[in-house]
Amino acid sequence: MNKITTLLLAAGLTGSLTACMATSSTTSDSASQTADNRAPAATVKPQVEKTGNTGTTITLEQIMADPAWLGRQPENAGWSVDGSAVVYERERENSELHDVFYRGSGGEAEPQKVAMADLHKYRFDERVVSNDGRYTAFRYQDSVFVIFPDSEIVQLTRGGASLENLRFMTDNRLMAQSGNRIVAIDLTTGRREQLLSWAFAEEPEAVSEPKDFIASEQITLIEYIAKRRRDRQARADEQDALAAANIAVAPDTFYFSEDHRLVSASVSPNGRSAIIVTTEDTPWRDDSDVMPHYIQEDGRIDNKEVRRRVADAKPQSDTVWLVDLSSQTKTELSYVQLPGYNEDVLAEVKAENARARGETYQVNRLPRAIGLLDSWYWSEPAVRWHNNGEQVALMLEAWDNKDRWIATVDFDSQTLVSQHRLHDDAWVNYRFNQFGWLNNSETLFYQSEHTGYAHMYVQKPGQAPRALTSGQFITDNPTLTRDDQWLYYTANKKHPGVYEVYRVNIATGDSQALTDLNGMTNYILSPDESSLLLTHSKVTQPPELFLQAATPEAGATQLTDTLSERFKELPWAVPQVVAIPSSDTSQPIYARVYLPEDYEAGEPRRAVVFNHGAGYLQNAHLGWSGYFREFMFHSMLVQQGYVVLDMDFRASAGYGRDWRTAIYRQMGTPEVQDLRDGVDWLVDNANVDRERIGTYGGSYGGFLTFMALFNDPDLFQAGAALRPVTDWAHYNWGYTSNILNTPDVDPIAYRRSSPIYHAEGLESALLINAPMVDDNVFFVDSVRLVQRLIELEKENFETAIYPVEPHGFVQPSSWLDEYRRIYKLFETNL
Repeated sequence: MNKITTLLLAAGLTGSLTACMATSSTTSDSASQTADNRAPAATVKPQVEKTGNTGTTITLEQIMADPAWLGRQPENAGWSVDGSAVVYERERENSELHDVFYRGSGGEAEPQKVAMADLHKYRFDERVVSNDGRYTAFRYQDSVFVIFPDSEIVQLTRGGASLENLRFMTDNRLMAQSGNRIVAIDLTTGRREQLLSWAFAEEPEAVSEPKDFIASEQITLIEYIAKRRRDRQARADEQDALAAANIAVAPDTFYFSEDHRLVSASVSPNGRSAIIVTTEDTPWRDDSDVMPHYIQEDGRIDNKEVRRRVADAKPQSDTVWLVDLSSQTKTELSYVQLPGYNEDVLAEVKAENARARGETYQVNRLPRAIGLLDSWYWSEPAVRWHNNGEQVALMLEAWDNKDRWIATVDFDSQTLVSQHRLHDDAWVNYRFNQFGWLNNSETLFYQSEHTGYAHMYVQKPGQAPRALTSGQFITDNPTLTRDDQWLYYTANKKHPGVYEVYRVNIATGDSQALTDLNGMTNYILSPDESSLLLTHSKVTQPPELFLQAATPEAGATQLTDTLSERFKELPWAVPQVVAIPSSDTSQPIYARVYLPEDYEAGEPRRAVVFNHGAGYLQNAHLGWSGYFREFMFHSMLVQQGYVVLDMDFRASAGYGRDWRTAIYRQMGTPEVQDLRDGVDWLVDNANVDRERIGTYGGSYGGFLTFMALFNDPDLFQAGAALRPVTDWAHYNWGYTSNILNTPDVDPIAYRRSSPIYHAEGLESALLINAPMVDDNVFFVDSVRLVQRLIELEKENFETAIYPVEPHGFVQPSSWLDEYRRIYKLFETNL
């Protein structure tokens, strides 16, 4: 019996034993460690495992109460500013406020609450260390602090003009952005110097060309006017000369088009150059993009501003400027050097839509809209200077979502140089885009999904990339050590639903497994790079903190144990992760299955299939789910004899590029196919009655509930759609345009993928639960679909509204009401 088999037996995952025994638990990056190569184990009967006191009844009132009853788990874990202590927060009892706790980095001492006066020593918004390690600067709230070599903490600012985007220069000055300028501060003398400033306005001129004949004649004829012009020009020339020659005068401001706004401003660590990125200052919303909020303190209605819809989005390019701070000149960097900058990557899509209109599409090779990577998911800086200031790399993306480039700048020719192009005919993944420079070599490291799975690479500019990891698993959260020896990362090498911490030797490419906790594990490397602060969870164990040395086989020590006794005593059903055969792909569909103790006995069972939200999210894993209320609800259903299935249908995270992009231009089609495979598996393996199966889910899960009930009406006998998308043209640009392009380009994809176009297929009982102050999926989504169902004269549907709730419910009373309705739906119809 190998290690994976032992792991799955211990976790009650025997339903996927055959699938998992095809792999080993070694730490190599071989392609044998793959979900794709695992044969589905449909013939292996799943086992039942439970926790707690089996005689205790699980109630909706308990599981939908304020989640503090679970034990107030640690949140926002990290290291103190000086790295000497582990720091985390816990919700204060009977309060929404949080307290901050710390304990020594060795983990021996009991946790101590941080006094308010000392919070700045333990919490920070930014933290940077000088290249020589002598100085540490950090920002907390309105202030910037510096730790000097003698360990003294000096407060540099308190309030006033904020300093942010901290970075050390090659001469150990601290660089920061303050409003529309970047300044450098000498920490030994306190001298503050403005390096760069910018404005979006017409550049002021001492004298300007006369605007017409009359003005020209006035200057010629009237000496008074001519003298005033000469004096203004002389004063301006004197000021320019002073700025160039005298250190007491700040350098000139750089002016940009007044109809633009700033995207990014970054000065090189050596202070010689800067990159400024601007874009057209278009409104982020229309005046009609509002959301009424009916429940206000004054008894009136408040109109909340909300974002625009994808249907209203227009292509937009950024402009990248290379600034020479010595000569005070700026040069626009062209995108012409980027491979594919003018490819008509949507030609086939446009041609298909043109044919549907009875037209013929002609290929268009105009320059594409390109800009700095500014994904709604990925928030890291997209301009990266090498520590020596001699090299800079930018991560750029196409507005159509099909290309991402990593480009460096040739300072001599003032051009962009493409180093890596990632192209995807569907869309480039917005999640795996970490990149930067090695500290001691002008070599790039970055993530890429070009092999089908997210892996890490190093590349010297102008040379071919070298893979550091490979195989059919994903890597995430890379952390580079100061000496460039290691990249730490997390990966699901063992099993798609098990994430451990690894490190790869950059020189050799050899990976080492650092943790062996068998669940969901993430990490933060300590500032001295000797320890790992781990956040680890299991299926029935919410996240707790662990500490271990940053070396293989070191073993982890648990730091927190916050789970309440009340939670421990309840009889939670432990879901198994099973590999369900797919009728449409060679890869199995991983799913959690919840089973009653005697599920094989007696008449076939009722069942519920849960559809997770977000689309690109993984829920069939061996850790604590973000859907913890649903986990508890499923345990309650199991206690009453239901079988529950929770599938990672195609579009889910964790399974590589092909699984992610299966929904391109057809959201709701592959997923419903997978749901049918899940239903078949339940009937064949879990003694489920095909005529008594319901489904439910929120957000994307609500959308998928609609698509299943509308397009495959015999699949489920009842469904609940919570905060559901009904028309993708009304959703946001950042997410939707990746998958469906934009409605003006690809209306076929929107009509194919939006439930409102398929509502005539409804036959089963439907519950729609809609929060009214949802600024993610607007309430109008549900309103429009309800009107459509009324006009179609459908009878078997109900709608519940929640006047004070956003997308993620907040009030326990709302949670309870929602799940009472879902439970009643299933009890009534199954």
